[in-house]
Amino acid sequence: MSLIELRNVSKEYRNTHALRGIDLVVSRGEWMNIVGPSGSGKSTLLNIIGGLDSPTSGEVSIDSVDISRLPEDDMAVLRREKIGFIFQQSHLIPYLTAVENVMLAQYFHSMAEEKEAADALSRVGLGHRLEHRPSQMSGGEQQRVCIARALINNPEILLADEPTGNLDRENTRLILELLDKLHSEEGFTIVLVTHDPFVAQWGRRVLTMEDGRIKCDESICRL
Repeated sequence: MSLIELRNVSKEYRNTHALRGIDLVVSRGEWMNIVGPSGSGKSTLLNIIGGLDSPTSGEVSIDSVDISRLPEDDMAVLRREKIGFIFQQSHLIPYLTAVENVMLAQYFHSMAEEKEAADALSRVGLGHRLEHRPSQMSGGEQQRVCIARALINNPEILLADEPTGNLDRENTRLILELLDKLHSEEGFTIVLVTHDPFVAQWGRRVLTMEDGRIKCDESICRL
């Protein structure tokens, strides 16, 4: 059953074509990785799926809702309720603790609940770091706080833009194992952008972008 659909989506910035006629279907519960060289359109594609950017033409649907025509207020509600974002930079507030950083994301959705934020941190293995500030945590731990923050509003979709780009190989593996658990055990739909071949082999599908177009779309098998 499809959750994300793009139909003939294009994006232009002045004289630059970032996306050219993209047709794409992502099924509910799928993990798709997007790869390609710099400037290929992979981050633009992710931002359009997440409603952070709008297409110049074409349609983008999330759970049968055409988000390309939603008013901004309605789009903000859909993002809060349907989508969790994980970025390369943690964007954590330095003077807030881990639990307070997670509660901040919840605050914009509903009433902030410390117990729910603590539970989200426990889901990502940080139940013992609730009161630590970002400067007291490793890069991998900071990124797990970001994942907890993305989970706090119980979204259906996790969108990740180079989530391991600043991490060493061991922390990269830990983050991928966590995402794999969220996907396989909790059924999250994951769309992840990466330039790292090691990261690309995780998930079940790889979309290769080139010059704003889909060059290759293939399923991958993991033992």
